[in-house]
Amino acid sequence: MVSDKQGHEVIAAVDMGSNSFRLQVARVLEGQVYPLDNLKESVRLAAGLTPQKHLDEAAQERALAALGRFGERLRGFAPGTVRAVGTNALRVAKNAPQFLEKAEAALGFPIEVIAGREEARLIYVGVAHTLPDPSRQQLVVDIGGGSTEFIIGKSLKPLALESLYMGCVSYSMAHFPQGRVDKRNFAAAELAARRELQAIAQRYRETGWQEAVGSSGSAKALVDLLELNGLSQSGITRDGLEQLKSLLLKAGDASRLELSGVRPDRVPVLPGGLAIMLAVFKEFGLEHMLFSEGALRLGVLYDLVGRYQHQDQRQATVRQFMRRYQVEAGQARRVRDTSVSLLGQILPEVLDPDDGDGQFLRWAANLHELGISIAHSGYHKHSAYILANADMPGFSKMDQARLARLVLAHRGKLERVQGLEAKSRDWLLILVLRLAVLLHRARDGSRPPSLRLQRTATGFAIGADAGWLDESPLTAAALREELKQWAALGLPLVIESPAAASGGASRTG
Repeated sequence: MVSDKQGHEVIAAVDMGSNSFRLQVARVLEGQVYPLDNLKESVRLAAGLTPQKHLDEAAQERALAALGRFGERLRGFAPGTVRAVGTNALRVAKNAPQFLEKAEAALGFPIEVIAGREEARLIYVGVAHTLPDPSRQQLVVDIGGGSTEFIIGKSLKPLALESLYMGCVSYSMAHFPQGRVDKRNFAAAELAARRELQAIAQRYRETGWQEAVGSSGSAKALVDLLELNGLSQSGITRDGLEQLKSLLLKAGDASRLELSGVRPDRVPVLPGGLAIMLAVFKEFGLEHMLFSEGALRLGVLYDLVGRYQHQDQRQATVRQFMRRYQVEAGQARRVRDTSVSLLGQILPEVLDPDDGDGQFLRWAANLHELGISIAHSGYHKHSAYILANADMPGFSKMDQARLARLVLAHRGKLERVQGLEAKSRDWLLILVLRLAVLLHRARDGSRPPSLRLQRTATGFAIGADAGWLDESPLTAAALREELKQWAALGLPLVIESPAAASGGASRTG
């Protein structure tokens, strides 16, 4: 990690929201996060989504300019000390992959697009660390630019997580064109939000909460307007929201509101945020809501601290999935240990438990048989589908796609992953995972033979004892089939084995 002048570790989080981009820099002291610097840019990324779900050039330019400024502040930060996450606008944009290449170049760090429920989890982590009494059961509502997250949690544990496709930017654009507000369009916006909420409201009311908490920009804007103008003594109230609605309808446009605390950057999205919040109060039967400064970026920082302190949420998720899908732990361990040992011959750094490639290989090995709980035939396809589509706390969508690709490719035809770049390290991870599965096919716990793995100019070479190959015709046949798979990709794999009698060498390719 980077350190400040006092020697404290310094980390940073970038929240690429659908309305605003935020950078939070913080120092870490005894496991607690203390903010040092905070930058905010009003990008309104969701406003640049075309009807065809493409980010337009203007929105991309605003985003890249903001990320360039963030990148300047982050110069000198080491890889792994900065975590950047994208939310709803990047989840739905069809040209997000092309934009992310430019965005990562501007920022100087990788960017993860996280799923809605993962966003909700991280929001709760951030909020829970700011509450005076987190042991109380909380309903947390976070109205973002393109989505709204709902969490019920107690202490640091979320009990219910949901993300709905409604946000202050998208609703303001859809229901309040050119900022005009009247009774008809406000009622339509509120009704649309209430219809979305009906899918979760009953289940959430049954789970219950002791207090409601709002977080992020819309909640902050509303609590400021209510308190500064005497519409609420403290926090967000139902009566205060109704009074604000009446004032907004009378003004006809948020830009004409003559109230204290109306920030220019919130004016275009205030009607949508207010309509959603009123719908939340009505569907959940709320009268009062507290406000928390904790939000996604703080949750990202605490999640990053956990990774450094070996309290990685991803490890917990992998263990949970192994239990849920009744993975045979012994077989997973054998495949994991053998694949890591093979990879370590070429990349010794993967033997470090914190190495990124080594972590993904271990996770893929632990999870490669998830799909057997569905059906043994084609189980690798079932495993890959689960990993690509399930909610996996701690993992970004890109992380899940990578895991799914590794697991899909651990057996069968390699042509399924032909889209992977030829220079990608994942080919090596796929190779060692396939070899480990092949060597442990008997599932009997016997020690596999020592194989020697090395790179060649065009592919890979396996060193194996000729006597062992002669005594293991089933495995030898499987290895010969493996050679065909790799040859078809243009990444030839050869087997080099000392000749049993002559002391020469034989080479199969």
